[in-house]
Amino acid sequence: MTAVRVEQSDDRVVLRLDRPHVRNAIDQRMVDELHAACALLEADPRVALIIGASGTFAAGADIAQLRERRRDEALRGVNSGIFDRIHRLPMPTIALIDGHALGGGAELAYACDFRIGTPAARIGNPEPGLGILAAAGACWRLAELVGEPVAKEILLAGRVLDADEAFALHLLNEVVPADELEAAGHRWADRVLAQAPLAIRLTKKLFHAPRAAHPLIDDVAQAVLFETEEKHRRMTAFLERKKKGRS
Repeated sequence: MTAVRVEQSDDRVVLRLDRPHVRNAIDQRMVDELHAACALLEADPRVALIIGASGTFAAGADIAQLRERRRDEALRGVNSGIFDRIHRLPMPTIALIDGHALGGGAELAYACDFRIGTPAARIGNPEPGLGILAAAGACWRLAELVGEPVAKEILLAGRVLDADEAFALHLLNEVVPADELEAAGHRWADRVLAQAPLAIRLTKKLFHAPRAAHPLIDDVAQAVLFETEEKHRRMTAFLERKKKGRS
């Protein structure tokens, strides 16, 4: 029995979190299987769609396991390590959020490049209510996504965003009915895949590069792209369409 079902096609991979009996709580087995999925996506870069089974994205870490973890486990960075790896995947990732994305589930969603939700989506970080903190990315990534004031409401005052609030803050890129969620994810994947794949990979890499690396890293990446057949083909097609439009 797997915790993550991996559904592969030529240009994308669907990662289906599949522990519905505990609302897809993130346990060690799920972390291990997400690492294995990341290895696939690093070796053969494709867009990844992450969705939870049975109407819940991920209700957080497995509290039964979390309660027993001590200092050494915290220093291992079990969840922070896998979420950072997902964040650094070569091609974009899309979180499809139905129901709860809380605690570690929210941090998994924050690590993705796009987030699509249903009206039932609820996103928050209740960790301080359990005597711990959101240590897998929320304490720094969330402010980048929604700004410091709202991030502090979520992290320090227990605010849980509903779908409309998350969409207004651009934390969700789109809100769709539950029965259209997966189709919407594939539509977003199609939009990404309509671009030149290497240009997308390098753009994502540059987007998250340290400020000190710019502008040199931009110039080097552009130099690589200027030499590709894909750049020549796409620009030639653009100029030909423009020429036809004038005739």
